[in-house]
Amino acid sequence: MPLDVIMPALGMAQETGRIVDWHKQPGDPVALGDILFEVETDKATMEVEAAGDGFLTDVSALVGTDVPVGTVIARISDSAESSSPSPQIAATPDDAAPAPDDGDSDLPDGHAVIMPTLGMAQDTGLLVAWRKAPGDKVVEDEILFEVETDKSTVEVNAGADGYLAAVLAAEGDNVPVGQTIAIISAKSPKTPIIRAAASPAAATQSTMATPPTAKSKTTPTASVASKSGTDHPEPVPANHGRILASPKARRLAREQGLDLGRLVAAGHPQPFHANDIKALKALSSPLAPQVDHAPARAANRLTAQIATEGFTDFAIWAAKDAYLTDANALLAGFCAASLGQKVVVLVEGFSAPTAYTASLELGLTKATEDAPALRLCDLRFTPITTVQMGADDTPVITMTRFGDGLTLTLEYTGDQLTAEAAISLLSNFAGRMEQPLRHLL
Repeated sequence: MPLDVIMPALGMAQETGRIVDWHKQPGDPVALGDILFEVETDKATMEVEAAGDGFLTDVSALVGTDVPVGTVIARISDSAESSSPSPQIAATPDDAAPAPDDGDSDLPDGHAVIMPTLGMAQDTGLLVAWRKAPGDKVVEDEILFEVETDKSTVEVNAGADGYLAAVLAAEGDNVPVGQTIAIISAKSPKTPIIRAAASPAAATQSTMATPPTAKSKTTPTASVASKSGTDHPEPVPANHGRILASPKARRLAREQGLDLGRLVAAGHPQPFHANDIKALKALSSPLAPQVDHAPARAANRLTAQIATEGFTDFAIWAAKDAYLTDANALLAGFCAASLGQKVVVLVEGFSAPTAYTASLELGLTKATEDAPALRLCDLRFTPITTVQMGADDTPVITMTRFGDGLTLTLEYTGDQLTAEAAISLLSNFAGRMEQPLRHLL
């Protein structure tokens, strides 16, 4: 079955992306992780990877074309032959913004809020909670909703000032990236439009059983089945019958023939993540009907902010004068220097995650397949401003934008780092990101 290649949404304010270059030609074989094309936004040029194996076919966007986010621009097929005619996409004028493609002319005019791409391998996002109610006034930097991927739950800003005039996805919906989920209008709406992402286009506010309401920052959890004297309680519906689970958890359950409803029946809190599949397998095994679930490890969280970041200019200098062209390798080296020891660092961003054996000297950094001792999640080019991923197998430093500077968040458990070591690591890394040259002296 052909796999659609779409123009990704690399930021909440992005409405189109410009094709800078195709790295593969029609008919070429591609493998998962291969660079397919480069796309330019108003902030950066990004390389987009193939989400599967096959052959590149049905390319419909030429180099230099401005393409609305979410538009199919090619396919990855089982053979090198085109699967269907592919008319070329006309270039979009720089001052033209694509209208929300919801098949309904009754939608109000305004800023279209889309499901963002938080990772290049992400096809959908699970809408966990709306932080604003329909009709509420919003400002550009306010948190509008929470979305869950296979790795974390993140908060997404509104991206525009105005009023929440239309809500086009309900909590618990898995929404394709690039799809419009809300509209922010300049004027306060008399009757806000409320729909679920899976509802027909003709649905109206009166057909919604329960409209979204402003939520607290806490991620909603499922109701726990009450004991009724039986050993096997019936599953309690969550979110009006929907089971909240990340796309990866759903895929793993589907591939292994497992029923997520059993986790609901056992009282596991929703939304479910990939790590919950192990518990589900134990529940589904006839050899282990009773499962003793170990309590989750408590995660400690430290946050540092720097008013200005110097890494961008430093990376440009390193590539030009020191021939250190791998910016992720530089980041891994900063991590090792901040820890004061040689360590394996996994750097994650829009490109494929890469592990490095990072020494104190940046020039000796090299790729490795060893298990990482530290993860660095680079979200500088996303609209995400706050993260709280929870406990992981390794300590995680996450970088997000803070004005002209950065917010650095370190999450770890007590068996990974002492409080003193965690404070030293984050302080040293923040200093290096702020003034890289000072820390090389």
